[in-house]
Amino acid sequence: MKGLFPTNKFEQIQTPFYYYDTELLRRTLNEIKAEAAKHEGFHVHYAVKANANPKVLNVICQAGLGADCVSGGEIRASLNAGFPARKIVYAGVGKSDWEINLGIEHDIACFNVESIPELEIINQLAEAKGKTARVAFRINPNVGAHTHAHITTGLAENKFGISMNDMESAIARAAELKNIDFVGLHFHIGSQILDMGDFKALCNRINDIQTRLEHLHINVKSINVGGGLGIDYQHPNRMAIPDFKAYFDTYAKFLNLRPGQTLHFELGRAVVAQCGSLVTRVLYVKEGTCKQFAIVDAGMTDLIRPALYNAYHKIENLTSEEPKETYDVVGPICESSDVFAKSIDLNKCHRGDLIAIRSAGAYGEIMASCYNCRQLPKGYITEEI
Repeated sequence: MKGLFPTNKFEQIQTPFYYYDTELLRRTLNEIKAEAAKHEGFHVHYAVKANANPKVLNVICQAGLGADCVSGGEIRASLNAGFPARKIVYAGVGKSDWEINLGIEHDIACFNVESIPELEIINQLAEAKGKTARVAFRINPNVGAHTHAHITTGLAENKFGISMNDMESAIARAAELKNIDFVGLHFHIGSQILDMGDFKALCNRINDIQTRLEHLHINVKSINVGGGLGIDYQHPNRMAIPDFKAYFDTYAKFLNLRPGQTLHFELGRAVVAQCGSLVTRVLYVKEGTCKQFAIVDAGMTDLIRPALYNAYHKIENLTSEEPKETYDVVGPICESSDVFAKSIDLNKCHRGDLIAIRSAGAYGEIMASCYNCRQLPKGYITEEI
């Protein structure tokens, strides 16, 4: 919907750039808070890996969400944006010593631990500082998700988490370590999940795990189910806000929380994807033998998802009202995979037209690179334009 974009102001900005609709972002955050608040003990953290633009982070922080981080850099970005340290959780299969020390120094809410060797290093570093580190064990539940193979994380063959066979021994080891406080279990089965049945399957697996642990007289204070909720890439205007009601209701209905137990979520894509677009300019329209190309100044360095996952993004010509023609939309990078879309219909393109690549607020700007010695794209929020 072209009316969403202040194209008259876009003309003054060097392309390519990211544009974040903060009005939509705030509506999305309000929906998340309203639906989560219907269920006692539900807490939402924003997965910073989806988008760490400081201005976007600030809006999310102001909404009161916590932060889910997967690197020391993300912890710093969250602290700089104003997130309280006690609402920051830190996951990741390969935490380095300086990153762990950063979390310990700031007394973050929890480390989501993925191996016993990592647990022992956290204990060692916490002991050196005279502190106690709170930890949750990331358990690999061997639950599949109906999503792209590259973004499943809960299968036994994935690198993430501790296997269920090793869960009890990991908890027992934590009890032996003086500078560790075991507080919960963490799960995450994948990303861009639209089938609530996948989350129901996770609930059933967690229910079984909790019963198994209770037979061993092990009680868990908190459960963290990660994120994973997807968005509608096909219809960003019609489905601008994901179905958070169905998402939270699924967990409320099928997950058997114990009295006093808290439930934590780590939503990323569902928070920011729809509010962001990559805005690029047509450099040339090239007539091929059997097709025509709209060659734009954005490339896979600015938005790698189509090249990496063959991901779909809706593309719109913001400045043309002429009848539609069929194009391959491609970038300038010296790679054959530098293609945003093939054989799509766009209003007739001309040199200088502004093109919006929609639903790019998640895993867009944050994954940009300087390959081909290109500059990183800048990100702008509504208030700046």
